Amino acid sequence: MDKVNYILKSLKYNECLTKIRTYEADRIFCKHDLDHFLDVARIANIMVLEEKLDISKEIVYATALLHDIGRFKQYEDGTPHHEASYKIAEELLKEAGFDEREQNIVLEAIIKHRNSDENNFNKIFYRSDKLSRDCYNCKATLLCNWNEEKRNMKITY
Repeated sequence: MDKVNYILKSLKYNECLTKIRTYEADRIFCKHDLDHFLDVARIANIMVLEEKLDISKEIVYATALLHDIGRFKQYEDGTPHHEASYKIAEELLKEAGFDEREQNIVLEAIIKHRNSDENNFNKIFYRSDKLSRDCYNCKATLLCNWNEEKRNMKITY
């Protein structure tokens, strides 16, 4: 997990986290923070193991750490966060030493994490992102714009 920890400790990554934290300081809805990223990683890793996919834990965790890291750009200028996250991830994955194949897997999952209907890692990652949210215990549920199909209303993982 050396490459994942490189990302976690990088100045660029932490600057992005700080910007997201600042924009979401008063947010009543789910936050896009390290807790969310790690919840997604753990759920996705369990699902990858259950499905016996040939995806390393390092790829799963890198994807989770990076999938929403561009969220601050959406707050700043309206750039869709999956597109901004893709661009930031490209740079960080290279710096961390991920090879081209690994980069492609991570980047494809990031760009498709908002609505994937595939039957592979992209689908697992999409589902993990939704399952990481505890909608069943949310205080802002009446104000949430997520439709009922997206909401996680039961404990699964």
